[in-house]
Amino acid sequence: MSLDPYRCTVPAEWIDYNGHMSEAFYVLGFGDATTSVMNALGLDEGYRRSSACSLYTVEAHVRYLREASLAEELEITTCIVAAGPKKLHLAHEMRRGSELIATEEILGLHVDQGTGATMPFPADVLAHIAAHEHRTPDWSGRSITA
Repeated sequence: MSLDPYRCTVPAEWIDYNGHMSEAFYVLGFGDATTSVMNALGLDEGYRRSSACSLYTVEAHVRYLREASLAEELEITTCIVAAGPKKLHLAHEMRRGSELIATEEILGLHVDQGTGATMPFPADVLAHIAAHEHRTPDWSGRSITA
């Protein structure tokens, strides 16, 4: 099963002094896509409120491939690269139409917000994670090189 794409439109406040979408707003879009994935996996607002646990991004790698402009429609697709008892590795791809314009890879840890300690995912969340497609895009796992 695939995760549903996240869609958004580039608003005026996302446009920077160069006339295109500022780098911070690519990350905001990816963050909203992560929240959408969390909801699909059972880590939604109700879960966070009742368990005092959430997914915390502890590492991210963004690639800015093309510029985005005002009022463009963006679609972010996400796949699960890997998962463990306490961690989730996601790969996001941002597209304008069929054109890939940015990617983000994140490592998230399931954290008890009261103690700050990592906690195992509950069984139902692990089942949701297992039910979704796992794949590794060819760009995943890259490091920054000059």
